[in-house]
Amino acid sequence: MNETTTEISRPRRAMASKLGAAEPLSTSQLLDLYRWIYTSRRVDDMELKLKKQSRVYFQINGAGHEAVLASLGMIVRPGVDWLYCYYRDRALMLPLGYSPAEMLLDAVGAADSSSGGRQMPSHWSVPRVNVVTKSSCTGTQFLQSLGCAQAGRYMTHNPAITPDKIKYDPEEITIVTGGDGATSEGEFFEAVNAACLETPHGQLPMLFVIEDNDYAISVPKSQQTAGGSISKFLAGLSTEGLLEIVEVDGTDPVACYTTFRRVEKRLREERRPVLVHAHVIRPYSHSESDDDRTYKTPQMREEEQKRDPLVNFPRDLIERGVATDAQLESIRRDVDAQIEAAAVAAVAARRPEAAAVTQYVTSPTVDPTSDRFATAPQFENLELTMIQGINKVLFDEMARNPGIVIFGEDVADVGQDELLKDIPAVIKGKGGVFKATAGLQKQYGSLRVYNSQLAEATIVGAATGMATRGLKPVAEVQFSDYIWPAMMQLVNETAKIRWRSNNGFSCPAVIRVATGGYLGGSGAVYHSQSVEATFAHIPGLLIAYPSTALDAIGLLRTAIRCDDPVLFLEHKRLYRQPILKSQYPGAEFMIPFGRARIPRQGKGLTVVTYGATVLKSMAIADKLAAEGIDIEVIDLRTIVPWDQNTVAESVRKTSRVLVVHEDVRSVGFGAEIAAWIGENDRSWQGRGFPALFLITESRLGPAG
Repeated sequence: MNETTTEISRPRRAMASKLGAAEPLSTSQLLDLYRWIYTSRRVDDMELKLKKQSRVYFQINGAGHEAVLASLGMIVRPGVDWLYCYYRDRALMLPLGYSPAEMLLDAVGAADSSSGGRQMPSHWSVPRVNVVTKSSCTGTQFLQSLGCAQAGRYMTHNPAITPDKIKYDPEEITIVTGGDGATSEGEFFEAVNAACLETPHGQLPMLFVIEDNDYAISVPKSQQTAGGSISKFLAGLSTEGLLEIVEVDGTDPVACYTTFRRVEKRLREERRPVLVHAHVIRPYSHSESDDDRTYKTPQMREEEQKRDPLVNFPRDLIERGVATDAQLESIRRDVDAQIEAAAVAAVAARRPEAAAVTQYVTSPTVDPTSDRFATAPQFENLELTMIQGINKVLFDEMARNPGIVIFGEDVADVGQDELLKDIPAVIKGKGGVFKATAGLQKQYGSLRVYNSQLAEATIVGAATGMATRGLKPVAEVQFSDYIWPAMMQLVNETAKIRWRSNNGFSCPAVIRVATGGYLGGSGAVYHSQSVEATFAHIPGLLIAYPSTALDAIGLLRTAIRCDDPVLFLEHKRLYRQPILKSQYPGAEFMIPFGRARIPRQGKGLTVVTYGATVLKSMAIADKLAAEGIDIEVIDLRTIVPWDQNTVAESVRKTSRVLVVHEDVRSVGFGAEIAAWIGENDRSWQGRGFPALFLITESRLGPAG
């Protein structure tokens, strides 16, 4: 057939008729749409077949979602736009060039799959076209996509960030997809809210695509969303002009294509957010482990089948004279043959070695424990407390690296840009509740230093998205007691992105957190928690915990310059202790992670500690020295990794060890240290087992 443009859209739901005439598509484009829709369904079918043969360990499908996704793929600019997808998006991956062969390698967990066999099937990660690695967690992609879009906006307004340094295009948009069930997650609402905010630097060009198949596994939408529609729920944002919301029949590929082309101008030119609410079907069960016949009647299933794009779209093509049945059959035969060949290759593909499981937990090229991060101090005549040292490092590193962005609750000097000129003549400026970021916004502007929403998941999720793009976010969570809303992001996203993407993406974000006891009375339980033990067993997340101003300076600079996510814990009681002051060691001073210091040498007893209990341990050791008790004190400085060699050497010398920490007596990080000493170091065999003790802050007296 000759190349022609044809209008074949016919609305199947009332909302589609509001879009006007469909944008003409060429014959080849229409046939491409059909090929992608058919291919997506047949890859699903092949995976189900392989699952029955125990060749695939899990299968989750995109059946019924193909039309909206294939049409979305037609407006994506691969390698320019950024995509955060979810597991039903197979038909979106195909137009982007992700082949059925690659999908089936994912399905069987092959060593040469996108994740190296580490992810479940349909958990997309395609660095070559900016499809960012997706986890199994529902809705976490929304906040990461927010950070990605914020990174793009930052680079748009910052000439110091150029495309040769960080991948960026001035017309890029960020696309994030999700099911209707995922819109029940708070992280969805946080992302939409932040995207719609009218900041001095504009809104965000984010396209939210909600694929609404009426169910979250077996839970119907009526039990998920008040009013039964996320579009209606968010209608106020549309009324105010903050968010364009479009509903469309997601089973009609041409109507969907028309929708995406129409909203593209708002996204690419106006740089403003859009939500497309696509009504789709789910003709297969949620996954191979689900049976929708247990909660859907035969009549409900029949109604879904009537809207199946795999049935309706080819019929439309034939009825409108776009293609003949023979042409479509030729496409089907070609696709089937490709999938059969891909399945044979996938089944025969090599599987990952067991030893590969620990590969890419952290950066394979940048080792923060190495001598590269051991630089000598060049002391300046400037004495600083710990909080002042942290502030000074942030000033210096921001001057050195234009990719550093700082945000969090109250971290800005002022909330309104026009007030910056009044600092310090009229107003002092905030700069954080502890003043760690004081003066940074005044110096570097609100594009680089700004207040976040009061939402810890947003802080960490956005930092994750920014870091994945190549920026260096240094975000602040105001109190460790309130870090828990960000738990999902930190544990399942920030820490695991490099590993699960097989080193395809990295996430070198720094999350600064004020921690530890410093208040008495009723406020202590909500302002004095210790969290290091909770996060210490999360692979991929490094943890620093300085006890002096000098260590805080050196470790924070290492955290900023390394290539892994770092949780940087700052004990509030130590912020302004005069005894911990230090001369500023210069703008290049760094301390490697995993290297303890020994502030006091001794032979009679080893004390292993960190954070605020270092100062207490030193005071007690000095007191006991007058009684003839010779104590060696080890300050770990970092929790992950921690310096096992220094501890072992000291224990060999003393044969007695006391582990001191502030956290709870049981299941605190001190218990890990004691367990390691007892289980892993046998160098004292023949001299008797070392005497092990564990003491917590509560037994040393009140904090401070």
